[in-house]
Amino acid sequence: MSRFTGKYALVTGAARGIGAATARRLATEGAVVGCVDLTAARCASIIDEIAVTGGSAAAFGCDVSDSGQVEALVSDVVTEFGRIDVLVNNAGITRDNLLFRMSEDDWDKVIDVNLKSAFLMTRAVQKHMVDQRSGAVVNMSSRSALGNRGQANYAAAKAGIQGLTATLALELGPFGVRVNAVAPGYVATPMTEATAVRVGVTPEEHQAAAAQAIPLRRVGQPTEIAAVVAFLASDDASYVSGQTVYVNGGAR
Repeated sequence: MSRFTGKYALVTGAARGIGAATARRLATEGAVVGCVDLTAARCASIIDEIAVTGGSAAAFGCDVSDSGQVEALVSDVVTEFGRIDVLVNNAGITRDNLLFRMSEDDWDKVIDVNLKSAFLMTRAVQKHMVDQRSGAVVNMSSRSALGNRGQANYAAAKAGIQGLTATLALELGPFGVRVNAVAPGYVATPMTEATAVRVGVTPEEHQAAAAQAIPLRRVGQPTEIAAVVAFLASDDASYVSGQTVYVNGGAR
């Protein structure tokens, strides 16, 4: 497929996991992809992978929870690419703990990286998309938005993503800009592997236990989430906006 030929995309948190898979998928389908992580060096391997397969990508470093850095990033990307057609707000972290043990810093950091960054990035990019009268934004939510023990901060951020998505779709729709969100369930990523280690089991054991509660009886893969992101960012979803799509193997 070549749904993104001639399009320019920006993916945050692109160094690994779902972000890296999304960058690969968009590049495979013809997009020139700006891969963003805390430092440009962290994206070196994904840039190389995309180049080897004949795609085009560039690495950018940015703390996406910092408004000054975000504005500078978007300015640099527009200078290099000329335009931004797709924004994928994927950057995220966890700082899990039960409420009575959760520090204010752990709350603030998770809200900033997972939620505030989507606000900052979309605010910076939308002015260019509005001028173009076209664009697609895909935000990364999570099934944890419905509530998850030990994740008050993360759940609040991911629920906030859904409200932000619905509101931005209303505001930007008249200018031809679509905004949607993807809410993955359990996906095999470095983030979930770190969770397994934290609770004292192997990633394989953690995934096997999680799979028992999923109707498909397996956990998801980053490529499966990237496929849904690509659909929502593409013209195949030209009449889809303001939606949160749960991708979780049928879990309720």
